Amino acid sequence: MNKPDQKIINEIAQELDCGNECYFNQKTNELICLPNADLMATAGEDYYKEMFQDDFKKIESQKKDLIKFEVLGSFESFKIMEDFKNQVEDDKFQQNLDQALNKRKPFQNFKNLIDNSENREQWFKFKHREIEKIVIKTIERKNASI
Repeated sequence: MNKPDQKIINEIAQELDCGNECYFNQKTNELICLPNADLMATAGEDYYKEMFQDDFKKIESQKKDLIKFEVLGSFESFKIMEDFKNQVEDDKFQQNLDQALNKRKPFQNFKNLIDNSENREQWFKFKHREIEKIVIKTIERKNASI
């Protein structure tokens, strides 16, 4: 089995951050990414299946060699936001983030605060690193079970 290099890990993390699910074949180093079916619901299931039929065939035929990476759930995304908040050095901004996460609609509140702050770039870098860690853990778990 080939261990994916940093470029593949980075690409998987980017795809997951965009809401896509990914399948990685460690034997061939091939990556197959599909838009999250929930996001494609408005296009219709038949359209979705037709548009990505070649990818679905590859996934089915290579199933035993693939590692599946699912879109982050709300819990994982929330944890990343909390972890970011906890490492922010500006006490006032950290307090604001804490309040945003504890109010109704925490994701929207967090995004609004980040988008209008000097920490925006820091947030995106942090989030990407955290998603990469999740990708690496998923690969390690899959390889440990083989």
